[in-house]
Amino acid sequence: MIYDKQKILIVDDTPENLDVLQGLLQTDYKLFAAPEGAIALQIAKKQNLDMILLDIMMPGMDGYEVCRQLKANESTKEIPIIFITAKTEINDEVKSFEVGGVDFITKPFSPPAVLARVKAHLALKREKDLREHVERITRHDLKSPLNTVINFPRIMAKDNLTEKQIEQLNKISAAGHRLLDMINLSLDLYKMEQGTYTFNPEPIDILSVFNDICHDNHIYIKSKKADIEMTINGIPVRDGSSFEIPGEALLFYSMLSNLFKNALEASPKKKKISIALTHANDYKIAIHNEGTVPENMRKTFFEKYATSGKSGGTGLGTYSARLIAETQGGSITMESSEASGTTIQVSFPGSRTGQ
Repeated sequence: MIYDKQKILIVDDTPENLDVLQGLLQTDYKLFAAPEGAIALQIAKKQNLDMILLDIMMPGMDGYEVCRQLKANESTKEIPIIFITAKTEINDEVKSFEVGGVDFITKPFSPPAVLARVKAHLALKREKDLREHVERITRHDLKSPLNTVINFPRIMAKDNLTEKQIEQLNKISAAGHRLLDMINLSLDLYKMEQGTYTFNPEPIDILSVFNDICHDNHIYIKSKKADIEMTINGIPVRDGSSFEIPGEALLFYSMLSNLFKNALEASPKKKKISIALTHANDYKIAIHNEGTVPENMRKTFFEKYATSGKSGGTGLGTYSARLIAETQGGSITMESSEASGTTIQVSFPGSRTGQ
């Protein structure tokens, strides 16, 4: 595959240092140079840079402050920054990482070492950029057939259909919308991993979320002959009940759908799956089934790519559930034994806003 040359900005107030680094890198990379921090910030905002080599000791704005401002700007925060400096104290190196640097090279430096580190960090960035590009293409390609799923039921509903048929078509369209939202959520999960996701909570009725989940999985529920029992503070759910928790609807749907399907898959046939919603000082959502988690999986149950030979399993379902719970300020636990089955419980702080 042929790539354009990656762009590197070199920032140093000493012309000799600029000359050395430019001579070292100019063959393989497209270079920009800045003798001070203010000019470096201007170049970084105008150019789509792949890396910055940054001196620390400069007049006016030092390298640490340049790095802070770059990391605070949405358009430049993802640029990897390598500090190249004459400062050799361990505190200087620690500070360079604290402000957002990815590496620290002391002067006088070894040219082969600089080349190796630059190449390694640029390879990581290219891999990350490629992964995000493929994810964007995948989301786009998946959205096209979903448009038919979402829109065709509306066209069919114009025919002379019964009220029940129209209701089923509307449910198909709604399921398509939820799948579209979950495709869009894939990028948000990456942001959650990086700690950059912006959480915007509002009251979410958990009963409504579970109703959607059960409808979307009704064929599988029927094939397992599973009995789904839902309670609020130990009382069976009745018509008109609600259980609201501050959060985001898509996040709750994705998290609880993963946990419910996991319980459904693990449950023996003709057994009960219990969903218990409780509130005292905090909210708790507990999903119980009579199956058991293999003992070797119990300590790694919520870890990324953890799976135990399940056909088609990716090991991402329970990991994403934990990530979503923690993003919404909650926590998640799992208990499993031969005697009592498996219970996954998600807890959230706060006061209930409705029932």
